[in-house]
Amino acid sequence: MSKAQIDVIQGDITRIPADAIVNAANGALAMGGGVCGAIFRAAGVAELTAACRALGGCPTGHAVITPAFGMSSAKFIVHAVGPVYAEYAPEKAAELLRGAYASALKVAADKGCRSIAFPAISTGIYGYPLEEACEQAVAACVVDGAQHALAIKLVAFDGMTASALREALTRIV
Repeated sequence: MSKAQIDVIQGDITRIPADAIVNAANGALAMGGGVCGAIFRAAGVAELTAACRALGGCPTGHAVITPAFGMSSAKFIVHAVGPVYAEYAPEKAAELLRGAYASALKVAADKGCRSIAFPAISTGIYGYPLEEACEQAVAACVVDGAQHALAIKLVAFDGMTASALREALTRIV
């Protein structure tokens, strides 16, 4: 198995070039706030809402894929549903978060993607502790990224998240 190519970037995920970008989605695949709202606006709210409604939802710890519609930086949007941290025991939350990353990598690879950009899933309103979420994200990307031969961009909106991702990457890789 080859080593996964993983880079940490601070910026706006809707402007990061990748075959697929990941939406930190809710189980209903409805437009939300934060990164989810930004992705819906960048892709086109009406088109992406219709595509997500047609999928009928996605369970926590899994991911589904839609076209990126109006986004010029990506071909696909992978909707990965991470856990609401307070709703699970820490071990179960970790399992579900890793599952969301692993599932996102698989559905992107299955569509022929060679690169993927992730936000820090579940760290916003879902309340997952930042350092722990970054550890799970990097661990899943190291294992599953190599398996699927994807170039992975971990995209942080702010400096604190970028630092946490870089620290996790240094520890794990």
